[in-house]
Amino acid sequence: RNVLVKGGDLPNSSDAIDVFFDGQEFYELSSPRVNTRNTHGTGCTLASCIAAELAKGSSMLSAVKIAKRFVESALDYSRDLVIGNGAQGPFDHFLAFKNISQSSCRQDRFNPNDLFLYAVTDSRMNSKWGRSIAEAVKAAVEGGATIVQLREKDVETQDFVDAAKVCLEICRSYGVPLLINDRIDVALACDADGVHIGQSDMSARLARTLLGPEKVIGVSCKTPEQAHQAWIDGADYIGSGGVYPTNTKANNRTIGLDGLREVCKASKLPVVAIGGIGMSNAGAVMKLGVPSLKGVAVVSALFDRECILTETRNLHAVISEAALLPQ
Repeated sequence: RNVLVKGGDLPNSSDAIDVFFDGQEFYELSSPRVNTRNTHGTGCTLASCIAAELAKGSSMLSAVKIAKRFVESALDYSRDLVIGNGAQGPFDHFLAFKNISQSSCRQDRFNPNDLFLYAVTDSRMNSKWGRSIAEAVKAAVEGGATIVQLREKDVETQDFVDAAKVCLEICRSYGVPLLINDRIDVALACDADGVHIGQSDMSARLARTLLGPEKVIGVSCKTPEQAHQAWIDGADYIGSGGVYPTNTKANNRTIGLDGLREVCKASKLPVVAIGGIGMSNAGAVMKLGVPSLKGVAVVSALFDRECILTETRNLHAVISEAALLPQ
């Protein structure tokens, strides 16, 4: 009922492209080829990892994606390992254990619950209130923000990178992921936990090629078709909206609660709602009653306020209460 055709050994290809068929649809799963001789056991490892993910409750396609990322990560981590003189060498299955002590990056795989209170910064609001990006982020995470996206349109690149590195230290001290909006160059320069990209930016598939398998990738989606494509391209979550009118994005078409519901029902990825969400309507969004909806993303409701810490705490309480109510 399910078939996976591996393409890792195709000659003259810069990518390793596998084809998965679930009995109804075909999926191309692409990742950059790792230039190494240490490839002994990759097929057995891939199959074992798929089996392990299925045992943990993953869907077949999700299990295949996770297994492919694991093999790619292990190949990349041990590409220069030298053991023996044969045509093939081994790759390192224990990279995760070694990374714990050797790397400062977040080790947990993306958790959809991180989307619960998604704080999106804004350079104009920081300037209005006389705050630095780091001050704004610190107040938000102290107040209960579960993930932070830096959306800074009016900041010079070097200043953005420097500020992002400071914000990253703050977020990691609280165990909160930090994503960069649009700017993959900034995400790479500061080693952020991932990026969020829009429909007019590069595809999630290309972003994955540039960032590697372990980074978080989110995609803005307004339609079920866009949500489906984000899943195929290897995104980790989607941001759907604008749910309500907002002043933070010009000419942003709203989809309303009905449009959000349709996207959530069609999405195989976790969803965070965005657009005009604040204290007055966040509860209504969280009570939409679709399992894929994991949280709300807010901008002005937090950062265009005198006290970010207080506003974040209050909003966290509102959505927490709504999430516990019967749908």
